[in-house]
Amino acid sequence: MERRNFVKQAAAVAAITGLDSTMARRALADSALTGAAAEVPAALVRSVDGIGRRKLGRADAEVSIIGVGGYHLGLGGVTEQEAIEIVRSALDRGVNFLDNCWDYNGGASEERMGKALEGGYRQKAFLMSKIDGRTGRAARQQLEESLRRLKTDHLDLIQIHEVIRMTDPEQAFQPGNVIDVLQQARQSGKVRFIGFTGHKSPDIHLHMIATADKNHFRFDSVQMPVNALDEHFNSFGQRVIPEARKRGMAIIGMKPLSNGAILKTNTVTAPEALHYAMSVPVTVTITGCQSMANLEQALGVAKNFQPLSVQQKLAILEKTAPVSEAGKFEAYKSSHIYDGTYNNPQWLG
Repeated sequence: MERRNFVKQAAAVAAITGLDSTMARRALADSALTGAAAEVPAALVRSVDGIGRRKLGRADAEVSIIGVGGYHLGLGGVTEQEAIEIVRSALDRGVNFLDNCWDYNGGASEERMGKALEGGYRQKAFLMSKIDGRTGRAARQQLEESLRRLKTDHLDLIQIHEVIRMTDPEQAFQPGNVIDVLQQARQSGKVRFIGFTGHKSPDIHLHMIATADKNHFRFDSVQMPVNALDEHFNSFGQRVIPEARKRGMAIIGMKPLSNGAILKTNTVTAPEALHYAMSVPVTVTITGCQSMANLEQALGVAKNFQPLSVQQKLAILEKTAPVSEAGKFEAYKSSHIYDGTYNNPQWLG
């Protein structure tokens, strides 16, 4: 909830019940908290080396509760060998979900991940990548390039990347455009499941879901920012997660540290932020790892994971509420800094 509503509800509980502010906040957590923070993730189906796994929504697949983000693997400060070590170490220690995208670092992220998957590691992975292309031609080209870079004959999940414009859903569903291409790819065995991702506004995500409903299509997954700042401003957790759950879609949480910005608020630590993001109704949480230390930190939170209680989540939200105004630490919502397709519209086709 936005900060003003959070404070107002807490004050109202205190006034009605006669409780002090601390007790009022606890009562609020028990009875009035709305959105993703009031819910718990889906149950685990099993554990591999202490890392839990869940069903991929309604789909016939299991994924680890934490996944390795591909973007950071291709950054200039990470060597190819370091990237390979991060991916293989994660797969060896119970993680199976790997995230990537056709446009990450000019293809370097996919190329490095592809090398990491050689030598039998592809069989350990649930491999996801994303494409930007909206036209049939661009979508086919990007999918084939991703398969080649990743050294695989199929992707377990392909997602339409950066659905960040209100016009994106209609364009995607036009005959011959990306949805048709991805359905053809699924029929031919090149992809198993289809989803979409974006970070701009829950209104756009909801429009994509509604457009899919109108076209009698059901996405297998949806990816969105899920973190302790999101709940306060233009919240994906409050508005998109419930609709996705109604349809049996897997919920892929990204930006658990708000692209690192949450640490600049000096309100919560990285493990606290990650623990919070994993404690709401998500299937898997993607975290960027550009060092083995980052991976160890993530595995430390994920191994034998226990979700935070509602009271513990509320305590974290109280810390982050004062710095959440206008989404100033969520620049991916309020600016074009992270919009690759805004700066490179030719990628859309």
